[in-house]
Amino acid sequence: MKDYAQIVKVSEDEKSILRQLIELYEYDFSEFNGADVNAQGFYGYSYLDHYWTEENRQAYFVKVDGQYAGFVLVNDFCYLIQDHARSIAEFFIMRKYRRNGVGQQVARLVFDTHKGNWEVLQHGNNDAAQLFWKRVIQEYTNGDYRVEDVRTEYWEGKGMVFNTSAELGKGDD
Repeated sequence: MKDYAQIVKVSEDEKSILRQLIELYEYDFSEFNGADVNAQGFYGYSYLDHYWTEENRQAYFVKVDGQYAGFVLVNDFCYLIQDHARSIAEFFIMRKYRRNGVGQQVARLVFDTHKGNWEVLQHGNNDAAQLFWKRVIQEYTNGDYRVEDVRTEYWEGKGMVFNTSAELGKGDD
């Protein structure tokens, strides 16, 4: 795995860049949720502004060799863990950067940045995401996680629950 991906906190004055990357993500995700664009031709993301008004939300750009390669949105809104946990709200790696270790490296960076309890949900129709997260979390936790069925207000799928204690995240590279 190459060691060149990084996560960079999104500043409020970079919100328009994140908004554009979210449109790409929503386009990709429409394959699973059947979403359509609105009358202005956008998918939109209802919670974008919340990442600068709520302290328990963090937005990160994914950069590879200085170029935008995606984003990660982290929050504390969880379906499976009710007390002091973090969640990957959205995780997007642009197609050019997929299947070469960038996503795995970014996931590790996010988990290392926010130690503690985590849940990572995957849409039931998104087989690629389920395989990706199973592989990443299996390696990151050395198999110390659980999988549960989850039902949100919009979809059903799987949720992976684990803890990123100081001893974890140090797997063989």
